[in-house]
Amino acid sequence: MAYDVASPVITEIEQRRFETGISWQNIADHIDRPLVWTVAALLGSHPMPAEQAGQVGELLGLSAETVAALQRQPYRTADPALLTDPTIYRFVELVNVYGPTFKALIHEEFGDGIMSAINCSVSFARRSDPDGDRVVLTIDGKFLPYHW
Repeated sequence: MAYDVASPVITEIEQRRFETGISWQNIADHIDRPLVWTVAALLGSHPMPAEQAGQVGELLGLSAETVAALQRQPYRTADPALLTDPTIYRFVELVNVYGPTFKALIHEEFGDGIMSAINCSVSFARRSDPDGDRVVLTIDGKFLPYHW
């Protein structure tokens, strides 16, 4: 991942989102990008093009340093033991890149809690595509709110 969740960049973005009440979906709509891609980029998993970084900066009132940081290529790492199987590595990469995004979206949509990996169903399908067949995985997990 590009940033630790406590990094100044992530902290500033989260603080400004909290202060303004602007949702992830509002930001994605504002920059005309897909929701999951937008959240992943804002959490440091993808570089953001200068135009979109600037638009997010204006929308949230971010510092010039944060807008510049959003445009940098993230540093991604993986456990070397997982590199021995390319399919498993890609699943680990998927979680590394999109895990914080899924967590943020679950919290925004459902509140404080988790998606159950015990009480879930996973479906697998193949979909034809002119650019090459697609793997379609669907995870349907029960939301479990935290109880304090």
